[in-house]
Amino acid sequence: MAVTCRFFALSPRESSNGSEGERAADGNFGQTVPIMGSMLEGEGRAGSSFSEKSFYLSEFRGRTLAIAVPAADLGSPAPLEAVLKELEANGTRVVVISTQRGALEAVLGLRVLSGALPRLEAAVWRAFAEVPRVGVAVAGSQTFAPACREIVLRLGVGKLVWIDREGGLLAPDGSRESFVDRAELEALLVSGGVGANARRLALLREIEEALDAGIAAVNVCTLEGLPDELFSYGGSGTLFTRERYVVVRRLCLDDYDAADDLIARGVAEGFLAPRPPHEIERVLTSGFGAFVEGRHLAGIGALLVIPQARAAELASLYTLTRFLGEGIGYHLVMHALARARSLGCDYVFACTVSDRVAGFFERSGFRRVEPDQIPAEKWRDYDPARRAAVICLRRETVAAPSPGEPHQAPA
Repeated sequence: MAVTCRFFALSPRESSNGSEGERAADGNFGQTVPIMGSMLEGEGRAGSSFSEKSFYLSEFRGRTLAIAVPAADLGSPAPLEAVLKELEANGTRVVVISTQRGALEAVLGLRVLSGALPRLEAAVWRAFAEVPRVGVAVAGSQTFAPACREIVLRLGVGKLVWIDREGGLLAPDGSRESFVDRAELEALLVSGGVGANARRLALLREIEEALDAGIAAVNVCTLEGLPDELFSYGGSGTLFTRERYVVVRRLCLDDYDAADDLIARGVAEGFLAPRPPHEIERVLTSGFGAFVEGRHLAGIGALLVIPQARAAELASLYTLTRFLGEGIGYHLVMHALARARSLGCDYVFACTVSDRVAGFFERSGFRRVEPDQIPAEKWRDYDPARRAAVICLRRETVAAPSPGEPHQAPA
């Protein structure tokens, strides 16, 4: 596995959350252009209601989450209490791990078990038959971080949320790094680029060991940022995962709510022009998504084919803040080009009102063209003033051969 090195500071403050909106990766690692999908011309649905929280609650329903809370953070447990109530109402079971047995019992009203029980797994299972949230107390003689890791591994819980007063990681420019895979974490630890104190460095090494041992994901955030970390697209801390891989596939029926939410989000924030319902339906049924680790929806796009012109429009290209720098936008573009080629289209086009977005497409092999170089069907009943402001871009589905290189027909 190739290791990509990036250097981060550990955040001493709570950093940005989903309110900053979505952005699109430009395919060059670490570079982004703001609101790429949202500046694509003519998208969204006016007046749509949507809920990021409902999307994530659906993902958590029927699962068990583990939350590790150092004793110092149990003094102000209101954010944790609120999250536990929402997860309980959602049908999500939660194991809360801390060293403060009394605080777990008195403040959170949890049934508390000792982490030293020889059959802890069975004891937690029995407790869940009566209550949806269970506390596990770590003995004061044990080091908290490795004890938490061992408890989560024993229970076989796939997701651990670690509460830390310093929050997640910061990149050198001060922006929050919201997504780090195992290879990047190793590179950070080897290089010393994390700039961490001894306590935080030890925590990162525990996260590394947890990922290696089989825990699928570890989130690190502040207690105040816990709701955003669990229930928003942008998060508030850093998500650590074992691997980073992106699968782009057709949107299925179960993906439509999330994809529709992303489009509606852009409309509600004023970044997307609205589409009527029948066009939204066309976008969804023609759409595809980029999924990180097979389940995290990182971005969407749609290929709207115009058969008589042997062309297709790339529409609704939109990527999430959490996956900045992953090349998600580029993955989506490459998928669209391959799909268009398989459908017999000679070229793909896109329209935007942003020079920066146009730059993204140009780096992805598109070129600027005049409006009359894309299908006339695009401009039917189109506002002339808006047409004058739109930048049109086009890319052939088969690249022109280099000098001396034989031209190859589409596969």
